[in-house]
Amino acid sequence: MAGSELRAGGELSGFREVQRLAYECAEAVAAQLRPGVTEREAARMQRRWLRERGVRDWFHLPFAWFGDRTAFTGFKVPLQFFPTNRRLEPGMPFILDMAPVFKGYTADIGYSGCLGLNPVHDRLLDDLQVHRELILAEVRERRPLREIYEDVERLMIKQGYANRHRAYPFGVIAHKVDRVKERRISPHVFGFGTQSLKGLAKDALHGHREGWSPLWSPYRFSQHPPRPGLWAVEPHLGFRGTGAKFEEILVVTDSADPEESAFWLDEDLPHVRRWAEGRAAA
Repeated sequence: MAGSELRAGGELSGFREVQRLAYECAEAVAAQLRPGVTEREAARMQRRWLRERGVRDWFHLPFAWFGDRTAFTGFKVPLQFFPTNRRLEPGMPFILDMAPVFKGYTADIGYSGCLGLNPVHDRLLDDLQVHRELILAEVRERRPLREIYEDVERLMIKQGYANRHRAYPFGVIAHKVDRVKERRISPHVFGFGTQSLKGLAKDALHGHREGWSPLWSPYRFSQHPPRPGLWAVEPHLGFRGTGAKFEEILVVTDSADPEESAFWLDEDLPHVRRWAEGRAAA
């Protein structure tokens, strides 16, 4: 999508709708989690909830991580990201991560929660707020993506945390999302929708020719200014066996106006409301 279309609103309402639907799913499933539920069951709950509301395609199928798996403890290979039979216990953190495609629009969200009280997890969630602010400010400055990544990592280290998005494939903190053609049959491979993968591969090929990448990573191929479009951004903090993150869409345009050049797609999301409530209470 062109920057002018994004500034004018264009198709943003479609992306906002599917992102809100995904977060509604996360909150609904989180409210149903009980001791003994497995990651696989939580992933199925997400799929069922979204399918009942018309979702038939995915950027990737839902994930669920419990306990120290929220910090990707010991993760070495991609298969370890997939849901397991790990059971939820009182006081245990969890992350629900889903990327539905709805009416041709894509979202990719991450929801961090905890089954009961966990002060460490609460602190991680609170400390994510400054990362959201830092990312937006530096994207508006048109800093190279790789350098913004490094600044986010430095902030995590200053806070006393480990950068756990380093464990993702290519160490990405974000990736581009776009429209996906609706199909009657929407197959997936290794948990990823084939239509979405084709779109990402097309972006990667196109970007390689022009000197940019649809993956926001710590590597040289991300040494370029933010590319106009929609980016699913997910800073992920880890502290020993506890992890927390948010994931939401950042809109980047080609506008010369700083406030219009980049903005978060939606300011009414669970983690944003949490921070607002905390400020009000303080």
